[in-house]
Amino acid sequence: MVKQTIQIFARVKPTARKQQQGIYSIDEDEKLITSLEIILPRDLADGFVNNKRESYKFKFQRIFDQDANQEAIFENIAKPVAESVLAGYNGTIFAYGQTGSGKTFTITGGAERYSDRGIIPRTLSYIFEQLQKDTSKLYTTHISYLEIYNECGYDLLDPRHEASSLEDLPKVTILEDPDQNIHLKNLSLHQATTEEEALNLLFLGDTNRMIAETPMNQASTRSHCIFTIHLSSKEPGSATVRHAKLHLVDLAGSERVAKTGVGGQLLTEAKYINLSLHYLEQVIIALSEKHRSHIPYRNSMMTSVLRDSLGGNCMTTMIATLSVEKRNIDESISTCRFAQRVALIKNEAVLNEEIDPRLMIIRLQKEIQELKDELAIVTGEQRTEALTEAELLQLEKLITSFLEDQDPESTLEVGADMRKIHHCFHHLKKLLNDKKIHERSTVSSEIKDQVCQEPLKEEEYKKLRDILQQRDNEINILVSMLKKEKKKAQDALHLSSVGRNGGGHSQSSPLPPGNPEGPTLSSASTLVQDSSTFGYRSTLPQRKTGMRQEMSLGRQEAFEIFKRDHADSVTIEDNKQILKQRFSEAKALGETINEARSKIGRLKEEITQRHLQQAALGLSENMAEPSSAPDLLEETLRSQLEEEKRRYKTMFTRLKALKVEIEHLQLLMDKAKVKLQKEFEAWWAEEATSLQVNAPAVKCLSRMKPFPHTPESQHERPPLLSNKSDVTTRKIPPSSCPIRHSQEQNRASASLDDSLLERTTSSIPLTGDSQTDSDILAFIKARQSILQKKCFQ
Repeated sequence: MVKQTIQIFARVKPTARKQQQGIYSIDEDEKLITSLEIILPRDLADGFVNNKRESYKFKFQRIFDQDANQEAIFENIAKPVAESVLAGYNGTIFAYGQTGSGKTFTITGGAERYSDRGIIPRTLSYIFEQLQKDTSKLYTTHISYLEIYNECGYDLLDPRHEASSLEDLPKVTILEDPDQNIHLKNLSLHQATTEEEALNLLFLGDTNRMIAETPMNQASTRSHCIFTIHLSSKEPGSATVRHAKLHLVDLAGSERVAKTGVGGQLLTEAKYINLSLHYLEQVIIALSEKHRSHIPYRNSMMTSVLRDSLGGNCMTTMIATLSVEKRNIDESISTCRFAQRVALIKNEAVLNEEIDPRLMIIRLQKEIQELKDELAIVTGEQRTEALTEAELLQLEKLITSFLEDQDPESTLEVGADMRKIHHCFHHLKKLLNDKKIHERSTVSSEIKDQVCQEPLKEEEYKKLRDILQQRDNEINILVSMLKKEKKKAQDALHLSSVGRNGGGHSQSSPLPPGNPEGPTLSSASTLVQDSSTFGYRSTLPQRKTGMRQEMSLGRQEAFEIFKRDHADSVTIEDNKQILKQRFSEAKALGETINEARSKIGRLKEEITQRHLQQAALGLSENMAEPSSAPDLLEETLRSQLEEEKRRYKTMFTRLKALKVEIEHLQLLMDKAKVKLQKEFEAWWAEEATSLQVNAPAVKCLSRMKPFPHTPESQHERPPLLSNKSDVTTRKIPPSSCPIRHSQEQNRASASLDDSLLERTTSSIPLTGDSQTDSDILAFIKARQSILQKKCFQ
């Protein structure tokens, strides 16, 4: 049992703009206890008589200033907790602070750089690395991800999240057994055998979280999330199993509604967040007070789930995230006060060991049977019933394994049952008799083979002679056929030379003399050309239809422009370049590792050859004892071998680290692509809505110059013209006044119309459908004619 208080740490968020000096300071005393002092200068506007406190001082285990990186946070806070979980103790790490103070960045991490990984991915990497090193135990790892949104629990790893709305998903409910242990219904456990599977589950859960934009934070998490790692370990052959779980909690940030001024759904979410954090503080206050009989765990779902983490069987760590901007000083002081109350709570962590019930049942059954056998021998009780078929088969298997065992000290254990002992002796006697009969039949068959050996030889000679004669006949036939074919070829060559000397074509030739084989070749080429053209024409509509079903050409072009102008495009390109560099580095490292492996094998062969040479030299010189002088060549080879092994291990470790980094970069890129797609879909929906609003202007234009419409063309036109002609279309005002033109203006307008139409048509991507393309061109021509008429007014 380990008794300790909850460890508290503080992390200061870097400020967006330069702050005035003297707002806070970090000090360290002789006992290596760091303290944070927040200074609030008096405001002269409150008058000369002002009794407000000017400084607040709080003690923490350690304080991480604005320049602290994610690696330092993991090494000092999360790594000791992960080591205790591997040893069999429960652990919890939770971040607490106001909204926008960096809780999610600390727990989960940022999505832009690999170095911004938070506590969860680094802890997963560390745990799986330790499990791979420790081969003395069998480990099983399971992952669960719980979200508490508006005091309702949801499973973030439920595959129905994308297809269903939040209200249709099954809610996670709390059940309590007679021993007051908490069980969560409808929360799934997913087994993760590798680090990659665990990171995929984390990525899936983060995608399903509730995130909204608030005045305090652009991507504020509106729910509490608990990522839990369940770890089971067992030594081979042992009956004891160790269970441990690690809760990594990202709490939603508290916010003052009066300061932020939010309303609607955000206001409802803020109410539930502040209420659950209020219940958490009530539990903390009750635990810190002595002689308190009742702890209000059941007030909220979060405190019920974290019952063991708060004053129970767990090693708990808290991270207080602080924002030292002037407008957030009051909330930072409140967070520090909460942390000081948390530090008063004492937890009693116990090693979670239990005996495997299956092994215990098997052991007890075996012990009962042994006791029954001993009792039967002592009391002299004779069993008269016959052995069953299963018992007889089991005895025969035991006898077979006993006879096949080469160990002279092996024993045959059948218990104290005399029926089994008698059956074993009968079976051994039967096996011995069968072996004697088999030996006699083998000896008699050998004697018969020796007697029949002489006449069989003569028959074999005759058979071989007949086969040889048959092969000779086949060879003679093939030679004669070859001679005939050779003679035919010579005759044909002679006839062709005679024909050329005659100077003319044979009249019996079916082809015209001027163009031999001409029609045949041209028709063949025409057929090939027609078939290829038909194949191209047949595949072209299919390809275009498939692209249109997935995403139209205009929508694809809009997506490319949206992606190019997006804020995350630089980060995506940087991650692509880094991923490409890591791939090339891993490839080069793999080739170097293969070379090192082949070199190690070559050095081992050289050492073996050297040993053989030394042994042969000793035998040739009749040396009674081997020479004690060291072999310099062998020592050199061994030193080279050790050096290559060290180099191989170093490169292999680096390759494993590269693999982890590549997998994480791929996850970051997938996450960025999903975010980009969602934002593009939202922008596209807004553009479609605005197009419907501006529909009257388009109808007015269509009255001026009518052109045919079809339902398909009306359906497909907005996506095709959304990125190039929509802006121009919206700027055309409806005009109904009559316009007079002269003959010169008509002639100029016609030439201008044709040139503009050609230029615009070349820049508009067409669909391949004749009806749709004609609608597009007619609309462009009508628009340009109106613009041209306005120019000549």
